Amino acid sequence: MLVSDDDTDFHEHAQGQFCFARLGCTRFIVGDLLCLLPPSRGVWIPPNIPHRTVVRGSADVRLVFFDEQISAQLPQQVCVMDVSPLMEAVVEALVMAPPEQDWEQPPFDHLIALSLHEIQESPRQPMMLPMPRDRRLAPLTAQPDVLPPELAELANHVGATGKTIGRIFQRETGMSYQQWRQQWRVLRGVELLATGRPVSHTAAELGFASDSAFISFFKQMIGCTPGAYLKS
Repeated sequence: MLVSDDDTDFHEHAQGQFCFARLGCTRFIVGDLLCLLPPSRGVWIPPNIPHRTVVRGSADVRLVFFDEQISAQLPQQVCVMDVSPLMEAVVEALVMAPPEQDWEQPPFDHLIALSLHEIQESPRQPMMLPMPRDRRLAPLTAQPDVLPPELAELANHVGATGKTIGRIFQRETGMSYQQWRQQWRVLRGVELLATGRPVSHTAAELGFASDSAFISFFKQMIGCTPGAYLKS
């Protein structure tokens, strides 16, 4: 399914949803959680969880829905994961199957069993960011594309001390503000690169003094360079 510049309202499905991104980058907002789906990765969303999608630019995605009985065998929380070539082929076969297909008959029963195993066992990706709910931080969360300021600047802007802000973030996100800001930079960096921005543009937008500083940061946070990540 090809999607361009799409922004849905919050909605939910009675079935569990697995979404695989072939190209482009898609955001899922699930409650107070910002979830990024980069190319060649997948996201699992359990049944009956309100979420909305945001696509900037173009994305090519595949959607597979699992009924409640099958979904009960899968994680009960949202997760982003690697998608192996095997899982990609399984998803393609499931998507292309005729609607009247009997899913309990071969080979589709085997494909479903294989997809369950892949979703359960695939390595997870750190592509999620919890958003604070405190009303004092509304100006920060209202502009998710804008680089969050340094702590001192944020404290001055919202009229709270750095210690107070730190306690809010620890309580509501499980991270210090600095950790949260660094994770934001990771997700935004992946999103910019996946939608065609060059490294130089991405580094500047994320507040790095040079391309090499950004690449070093990315490698420290993710374990590989931006180019290697997008090719994997």
